[in-house]
Amino acid sequence: MSESLYSKSCDNSFTDAIIKVGHAEFQIHKIILSKCSRYFQALFTTWSAPDKNVYEIRDLSPDVTRLIIFYAYTSTVPVTSTNAMELLLAADRYNVLGIVEVCCDFLMEMLSTENCIGIWQFSDICYCSQLQEKAFEFILCNFDQVISSKEFHQLSVEELCDIFDHDELNVKNESIVFEAICKWISHNSERRKRHFAILLPKVRLALLSLEYIITNMVTSELMNNNAECWEMVLSSLQLKMQMATSIPPLITTGDTVAHPRVPKDILLAIGGWIYEDVLDVIEAYNVRIQCWVSIPHHLNRPRAYHSSVFLNESVYCLGGYDEQENFSSMCRFDLNTCTWHEVAPMHYRRCYASVTVLDGYIYALGGYDGTSRQKSAERYTPDTNQWSLITPMHEKRSDASCTTLNNKIYICGGYDGEESVQTGEFYDPETNQWTMIASMGTQRSGHGVVAYVGHIYAVGGFDGREHLKSAEAYNPQTDSWNPVPNMLTARSNFGYEVIENRVFVVGGFSGFRSICSAECYDADAKRWFEVEEMETPRFGLSCCLISGTSVNPYNDISPKLRETTPEEKTVSSIFLDVLHCLIQV
Repeated sequence: MSESLYSKSCDNSFTDAIIKVGHAEFQIHKIILSKCSRYFQALFTTWSAPDKNVYEIRDLSPDVTRLIIFYAYTSTVPVTSTNAMELLLAADRYNVLGIVEVCCDFLMEMLSTENCIGIWQFSDICYCSQLQEKAFEFILCNFDQVISSKEFHQLSVEELCDIFDHDELNVKNESIVFEAICKWISHNSERRKRHFAILLPKVRLALLSLEYIITNMVTSELMNNNAECWEMVLSSLQLKMQMATSIPPLITTGDTVAHPRVPKDILLAIGGWIYEDVLDVIEAYNVRIQCWVSIPHHLNRPRAYHSSVFLNESVYCLGGYDEQENFSSMCRFDLNTCTWHEVAPMHYRRCYASVTVLDGYIYALGGYDGTSRQKSAERYTPDTNQWSLITPMHEKRSDASCTTLNNKIYICGGYDGEESVQTGEFYDPETNQWTMIASMGTQRSGHGVVAYVGHIYAVGGFDGREHLKSAEAYNPQTDSWNPVPNMLTARSNFGYEVIENRVFVVGGFSGFRSICSAECYDADAKRWFEVEEMETPRFGLSCCLISGTSVNPYNDISPKLRETTPEEKTVSSIFLDVLHCLIQV
């Protein structure tokens, strides 16, 4: 179809029917509308006499009718935030499937924390299962921000329960769920407070800290004179104490109040070096239950000083060293089939390379080929399974680190064959050019570089004299570096990633030995926190973050609680006794 045909309908050329909508009339060709909609096909044939040529439609606006007719002739339709929902409802009702698809795609693209609830509710009206699924998934993934939207107060109690029931609800702590309930009720307290007893069991109460329960739940007005809710809290606390003191640990997979939610992101620690051995082991970290587990699907070959990235439901491992050779090879682990596949090798052997993902491409920068340090760089295209060279960096760098920010690749530090370096530069894929930036305050190699809260963070490493615990942050607006709090442990050649707005560092070399400890930095708290250590101490490992995947290696793991101190046991026991008394009153 074409716009020329559409223009013929506008000037009444060879038209054979009229569609009346209110006071508006549209001259059309029956065959054109019949081809885009079974409804119109039936209207013009089965449901009408052959000589009928005027059709009145009562439940459409002239503007939407004009858009449907325009689509019938041109196979295109101008969808906007203003007309998308009305147009989708009309297209759904009149079976214009092409417009339904275009509108659904448009609404999925415009999903935000401010409109996702409205789009989710709307998708139920027009029976768009894909849109409904995407909108609901968006709510689950961004719930901590969604609760600040105006639409949050429009949810029904049934819809809230549906959200809270999902293991995939992405909340750092169950306190977010409890506070969301309180916020929703307070919006219309008189009508909604009766739902508190229905909503409270949706909180995984046994995963809340005793301090939070005492400080926030016990003092909540919603708990006043509510024996049913007190009983829920009491039974959850009893279960919490049993889980913390039971030997062996109590398995709670059947009890919802103690069942951890599935994390949106899972951290993988891959390969590395321990003593004189190169490893093929993979461990996964679940931020919800603060636990590492070994993954049965080992690397297809041992690797150290390699790189790993996550792209298109696959984990890519590339480069590295196995005590015998430096690799140019890359392997891909398909998370859907749990199988390893060899894919196209890089142009150069690269140990100690810096690797990142930008706009669906994998970039490999610098490294060591067994003879010399590299300034070369290349890019991998998954669709064609091919590597292509890009402009080399200004400086040779191995054991550097890179990340992406604002559609640019930043690489900092490294070793040039003579010393650890302070310099940094960024790559712009639009111009295929590298640009130098301000040097770091410290020479660093074997360090970690991540994009975090709008800055580039450089953490730890080796300065040529000692292993570092220092860290600094680069502001691209001012082209300057500033110190940030030191890590708890000096380390180099460690794994690193950003998870849930915190910088995680894992393993590494302390200067004396390989380590298994881990820690994370929280910019809001401006401090580092200890994290559960890995099972295997190692350095020269790589980490990558699996995001938005259904693969979950934690299905059979109960929450891992730290050992309860005697003082906490005493406080808990007293608190339980007090709760018993309150319930009896």
